[in-house]
Amino acid sequence: MATPTLPIPLPPVSPAERGDRTLGSRQLAAMLPDLAGARPAYRHLAQAISALILDGRIALHVRLPAERELATALDTSRATVTAGYDLLRERGFARSRQGSGTWTELPEGRRPSGISRLLAPEESAIDLARAAPTGLPAGLLADALAQVTPQLAEHTHTPGYHPYGLAELRAAVAERFTRRGLATVPEQILVTSGAQHAFTLVVGLLCRPGDRVLVESPSYPNALEALRRARLRTVSVPVTDAGWDIEIIESTMRQVVPRLAYLIPDFHNPTGALLPDPERGRLLRAAARSGGWLVVDETLADLALDVPAPPPTATQGPPGGTGQVVTIGSMSKTHWAGLRIGWLRAPARLVTELAGQRVATDMGGSVLDQLLALNLLARADDLLPPRLARLREQRAALEAALTEHLPQWSWRSPPGGLSLWVDLGEPVATALAERALDYGVRIEGGGFFASDPGVFEQRLRIPYTLAPETLGEAVRRLATALADRVAPSSATRRPHWVA
Repeated sequence: MATPTLPIPLPPVSPAERGDRTLGSRQLAAMLPDLAGARPAYRHLAQAISALILDGRIALHVRLPAERELATALDTSRATVTAGYDLLRERGFARSRQGSGTWTELPEGRRPSGISRLLAPEESAIDLARAAPTGLPAGLLADALAQVTPQLAEHTHTPGYHPYGLAELRAAVAERFTRRGLATVPEQILVTSGAQHAFTLVVGLLCRPGDRVLVESPSYPNALEALRRARLRTVSVPVTDAGWDIEIIESTMRQVVPRLAYLIPDFHNPTGALLPDPERGRLLRAAARSGGWLVVDETLADLALDVPAPPPTATQGPPGGTGQVVTIGSMSKTHWAGLRIGWLRAPARLVTELAGQRVATDMGGSVLDQLLALNLLARADDLLPPRLARLREQRAALEAALTEHLPQWSWRSPPGGLSLWVDLGEPVATALAERALDYGVRIEGGGFFASDPGVFEQRLRIPYTLAPETLGEAVRRLATALADRVAPSSATRRPHWVA
């Protein structure tokens, strides 16, 4: 992978016009589909680049590669790239300054999608883009704060840096794993600022640019984005309405030998599927044979609505056989995402290395947040059942609204988790998501969860984390948006480090 060159500074202009990043030609080529056989090639090139911009995978105000460099990287003519750039400028997705190159932008009036849209200022739209429950009751949080205040006072006599996490919280998380059937000691626990932080630390330590990583398709988009930013090559295995095909996972691990595999076996995000125990054992054995690391995301494991909560995946392996398994979790889905507390369980030696890496970024988490987390975990048996009952009610309300207003859509009711993975019956997801925002609903098309480009245009992830009446209103708006001239979407290409 060629290192992107530094951009040539533009003359003094407004911040909105200034770009300070350059996209390398090989990096952009890896994001694009094969243009061989595409007619006309320049139009397909422009369409693919504009789709990447709309999906937030190419940032705004970034300088595109020089025409000659991109032509070489794509093994096409410079005239094709020149015509493609011209079309981008004509459609408002690029602009040029004499001697300064071509820079990305959005057509006037267009809203960013994907991660860019999630980072946009808050709007009054009903938010179905985030599958996260609302926060804790104010009275409960106030009570917890009152209880931990004396403990916080004790910690003020210390520097307050705890790269591993507070000792008492590490012990509580370790005991939680042990109680669920996986014997764990505090030295195997690292407290992090959420599960995403844990995953990013693991990827940063264990992987190098160009390594292969096995992922599910669909999968959690923020994890996929972390892998892309680390310049890793993802190899996907499908998760369908029927769940995982463990034979495909086994054969893929055998053939690809990934450095790391990232899976969500517990009420999978976004499908809601639950991996059966026997297949978890096969997964662990396949990972052990490949010699790579297995990262198991348990963020949703406690949100069991119709079945018992599953034990940790590592319990299905042979005794002493969990040396290359990292389990990550957090309190974001069970308690509140605003409480930035997550953790990982790993071999003690790896925890030590990860803590050392963590110091280079944030030195340690908030002591107050960790004390609150400790207090809330101690009350989990009282706090979780009402949360699950509310989720069941909201899931039923969402399914009833979909049945009434959009009977042509279909889905499988998940046994747990936070969302439905809905089949629209036609490839209109991206167009519908764009149209829905005009009707006051923020949602992402299925392609946002894809590890491979151009798929899941027939799918929407619809969380049931809002109040029943809000969900009903959101579905009514979606039905109206769908009826308002939404045309089938062309396959959207997304950036992907191909194997």
